[in-house]
Amino acid sequence: MAPAAPRPGRPSLIGGSWWRCLAVFTVWIRAAYAEPLSAADTNLTARLTFIHDHDATASFVPNPAVVRRMVDRGIKQHTGLGTLALAWQSVVASREIVGIKVISAPGPTSGTRPAVVQAVVESLIEAGHPPGQIILWDKSALDLENAGFPALAARLGIRCTNSIDAGWDSAHFYENPLLGRPLIGDLEYGQTGDAVGRKSYVTRLLSREITQVISIAPTLNHNLTAVHGHLQSLALGGVDNTLRFAGHGPTLSEVIPELFALPEVGDKLVLCITDALICQYRGEDRALLHYAVALNELRFGRDPVALDVTTWGDIERARRANPTYGEKVTPTDLFQNAELLELGVANTNRITIQRD
Repeated sequence: MAPAAPRPGRPSLIGGSWWRCLAVFTVWIRAAYAEPLSAADTNLTARLTFIHDHDATASFVPNPAVVRRMVDRGIKQHTGLGTLALAWQSVVASREIVGIKVISAPGPTSGTRPAVVQAVVESLIEAGHPPGQIILWDKSALDLENAGFPALAARLGIRCTNSIDAGWDSAHFYENPLLGRPLIGDLEYGQTGDAVGRKSYVTRLLSREITQVISIAPTLNHNLTAVHGHLQSLALGGVDNTLRFAGHGPTLSEVIPELFALPEVGDKLVLCITDALICQYRGEDRALLHYAVALNELRFGRDPVALDVTTWGDIERARRANPTYGEKVTPTDLFQNAELLELGVANTNRITIQRD
């Protein structure tokens, strides 16, 4: 059976289920025999656009006017189109329901910054996209509230919601033999039986409402998966019963690409924007700005793997410049596993960066 043609507007995926299973099986076999994973032998390439402005932040506080100009420059450079309307229309059609996925748990300083989200939404609306067809979302209502996103959405005239409140779709799920204990808010919470806890159900936001996703992720470290990036954001934010995977890096490095590869999840991604205004290289979800450096950049691309890999490069460089005794090396198998599933490019030699 030949693989299906890749959907437009995102990196190439292995379309046929047989090919996807073969790639996943390869990951499992290599992990079982402790064979180091190397980048997949593919011809995939990635093109990223980096927009820099020295005045984007001052003392780690974003300048909204500068950030807005960076977004406008970035989307035009990324698409190669000279007007804002044409640039955005080449990414999202006016009929689409656009879901802007943020990482809100680290808060407004170290997570996805509200100034970047505001700039993207204002740019979209100026280009003609109806505000009623823009949804700002993350997994948890509390995280969104603590980061200030509901208030921002209200000012912008768009909707802000979360995966849990939207509910989970029993018809679309990821199954893994690792048994979990569903929490309050998970679809199977309170149910009993041998099969309970083996499935992670896709949020109805993705299966029934949002038709295209724009992911905005910060430049922030994660001790188990290297970065709080686009892959992790959409994979773990789009399904329930994910606590069973937490706390074990090798498991996350295999599961996150498999979750991302669900058609209801990764196939809807049309644009990734890395919020590289500030790079926090230690601390994970805690805002620890003494472990941060200002990069004053926004990065645009369709490839979540390539953008996450470049984020990891920034984190590593910052750590080398500011070493701490006994710090462990973070495994980066997540990126290689994602490339094995042809979710994007992990090999930096096949990533082209256009800087402005």
